[in-house]
Amino acid sequence: MAIILTFLLGIGNFAVHKAVLESHHPMLAQMPWFELLGGRFSFALEFMLLLGALMLAASGHSAWLWAYLAYSALNGVAGWLILSRRV
Repeated sequence: MAIILTFLLGIGNFAVHKAVLESHHPMLAQMPWFELLGGRFSFALEFMLLLGALMLAASGHSAWLWAYLAYSALNGVAGWLILSRRV
């Protein structure tokens, strides 16, 4: 169950990440590493986080699921703030 939930959270994180990249928010211009290699570098970092969380969840470390859930919540709030132009 932890693996499935982690995977679903990862899908949500990738969706938010893609939406933020496609928004062309002015804040992204201040962070050139975020769009390095056309955004693929930041997607690779996101994938490494998901892969690590999945591997730890598969080995029975349920605390990492909670950590990834917290990361996903913060990611969702940050994405919402950027996409709604509140920042």
